[in-house]
Amino acid sequence: MNAIFRRTLPVALALGLVAGTGTAAEWKFNNGLPEGRGESAQLETFAADVAELTGGSLTIDVFHGGSLNLKDNDVARWLPRGAVEMGLVWANYLGRDVPALNAVMIQGSVGSPEELIAALPEIQEIYTEVLGELDIVPTGFMALPLLKASIFCREDPVRTLDELRTKKLRVWSNDQVETFTKLGVSAQIVGQNDLYVALQTGVVDCAVYPALFAHTISLQEVTKYASYLYPVAGVPYVLGASKAAWDGLGDDERAAITTAAARVWERTNEYSKAEENEAAARAKLAEQGIEFLDAFSDEDRAAFLEAASATWLQMAEEAGGNAPEYRQRILDVLGR
Repeated sequence: MNAIFRRTLPVALALGLVAGTGTAAEWKFNNGLPEGRGESAQLETFAADVAELTGGSLTIDVFHGGSLNLKDNDVARWLPRGAVEMGLVWANYLGRDVPALNAVMIQGSVGSPEELIAALPEIQEIYTEVLGELDIVPTGFMALPLLKASIFCREDPVRTLDELRTKKLRVWSNDQVETFTKLGVSAQIVGQNDLYVALQTGVVDCAVYPALFAHTISLQEVTKYASYLYPVAGVPYVLGASKAAWDGLGDDERAAITTAAARVWERTNEYSKAEENEAAARAKLAEQGIEFLDAFSDEDRAAFLEAASATWLQMAEEAGGNAPEYRQRILDVLGR
C-alpha cells in the first residue's frame, strides 16, 4: 500500500487532488545502486536533510536499485530531459555518451589510496565543467570508500593472470574491458543488478568486485573463491540535478540541496578505517563460504597497472576534445 501511495502521490499533486500542499515540490531521485549499499543510506539521509532544511517545501523521494527502469549508462540522456529531477551520476558508466568524462580516470590509473585522495579535488573540478555543458547540475559529490578490487570466481580458485586467461570475466566499464583484453583475458560488461544470475548460470566464471560490497548482491551465494588484484580508482559519484528542475527552484531550496550534498561529502570523504573495513568484510564473507586466496603476485599486479596506463592514454586520445587535457591535469596532480 505504501508503495502504491508513493507512486500515485505525484499524480494526485499534479491534478490538485491533494489538499493543503501549497507550493511544496516533490522530486524523484534515481539511484541505480541496491538499497542495501551504504551509498543508498547516504542518499536517504541527504533527502531527509533537504526536507528539514526547506521546512518541507521540497521533498526528495529516492528510488533504489533501478526501480524506475532508468539505466545508469543512459543518465546523460534521461537526466537533462527531466525524466526525474535528480540522479546518481557515475563517470564509469558514461563511456558511450561522454567519453571525455569517462577517461578522466580509469580503473588502474592510480596505484595507491594516497594517489586517489590527492586527485579527488581536480576530478571534482573537471566533472563540474563537463556536466554543466550537458544541462546536468552537479549539486554535490559522494565519495566511495577506498576499495580493493578482487577477482571472485564461482568454481575454480584463480589467483594468477595465467589462470584468469582461461575464464570469462565480468567487469563494469569499457576501460576494464580494454585493460583485461591487453592482458589476454576475456572480459565483458555485466551490470551489478544482473551479476548474480550471470554467475549462477555460468554466463561468466569470475567477476571483478570489491569485497566491501560483495554481500550487497549476495556474491557469497554464487562464488567460492576471491583474490585481490588492484586498488579501485573510486571516482566520486555526482548528485546530479536536471538543469530545468534546478532553475525552477527558489534560492532557499537550491541552498538547502547544496548544503545537504556538502554534508554527504563530509561524511563519505573519510578513509581512516579503510583497511579495518576491508578486513571485516573479508572475514564475514569467509564465514559465509568464500575462500580468500593469496593476492595476485606483485608481477601480475604490476602488469595490470601497466596495461591500465596504456588503456588510459588510449581512451583519452580516442575521446578527443578535452580528454587528453583532463588526463594530463590528473597526472600533474599525481606528479607523474
